Amino acid sequence: MHGEYKVPGGKLVVVDLDVVDGVLANFRLAGDFFLEPDDAIDLINAAVNGLPASADATTIAAAVREALPEDAQLLGFAPESVATAIRRSLTSAADWRDFDWQIIHSRAVSPRLHLALDEVLTTEVGLGHRGPTLRIWEWDESAVVIGSFQSLKNEVDLEQARAHGFDVVRRISGGGAMLMEKGSIITYSLYVPAELVQGMTFAESYAYLDDWVLIALQGLGIAATYKPLNDITSPSGKIGGAAQKRLGSGGVLHHVTMSYDMDGELMARVLRIGREKLSDKGTTSAAKRVDPLRSQTGLERSEIIDAMKATFISLTGAVPGEITEAEYARAEELVAEKFATAAWLNRVP
Repeated sequence: MHGEYKVPGGKLVVVDLDVVDGVLANFRLAGDFFLEPDDAIDLINAAVNGLPASADATTIAAAVREALPEDAQLLGFAPESVATAIRRSLTSAADWRDFDWQIIHSRAVSPRLHLALDEVLTTEVGLGHRGPTLRIWEWDESAVVIGSFQSLKNEVDLEQARAHGFDVVRRISGGGAMLMEKGSIITYSLYVPAELVQGMTFAESYAYLDDWVLIALQGLGIAATYKPLNDITSPSGKIGGAAQKRLGSGGVLHHVTMSYDMDGELMARVLRIGREKLSDKGTTSAAKRVDPLRSQTGLERSEIIDAMKATFISLTGAVPGEITEAEYARAEELVAEKFATAAWLNRVP
């Protein structure tokens, strides 16, 4: 069996192995990482051989770490990276280039239709009715988008939201509330089959699916990094955040909102961001946590999006795509049935 894992922000880890009578055998580690001392690779190989094929990533990583000498230096990877590559080999996980990707960057639509399209397109990818897709959103109005499990009254000042022209909607993924001011954000969704993140922990899948946009931002001169669990950040401040939802069809939704420009005072008026949420951030102001892409690059929003698309194409071979009329129609039905209803918005009052 063969498995590969590109460590986000790091190096490629490659494993080859056999499974004999339920245990790992003939294990060989390779990659473009750095490892000292030189014979530490033999110690890692020996530690993995003989482990049960059913061992989870935590068990494998612990065995690798235990086998390493105290002075071992692992650069560009970690014991957890080896474990992830092994689990991906055992589950026949796929790689980005194993799929025919599409990029959709179509007309501006309402916030509710965007959320419905996320559910429709994720379902379609999971069922195999469309290939993996990157969709970049364009907005026809501003909105506050709250997470699936957030309390509406605790997160949003509805009176202020209405006064400033923000629709208030609830998405299917978890995470926190986002102030989506038209023209001031960059939002995109990835719709992928579960095979792409097979063998990864939930946290690893966030980093893995964010890696391409970090490469794009770094190409623009931004020292962008991934901060667990779901933030994209830089030395100047937070850039954006991600959220995921896994559907029964086998599709995985990973969507990200990044701040292009922002009005910190407006955000503070519309969102109820409590002291507890900020307590581990080292600041008393949510606005001070964020440093938008406009101030970091001086580029137009469209220029940043073009750079993102170019990077994604270079990494995946993606081609332009479109949302079908049937997909739009199903999304409109979901708006009426779900996303525009008071029952959905108030599912957590």
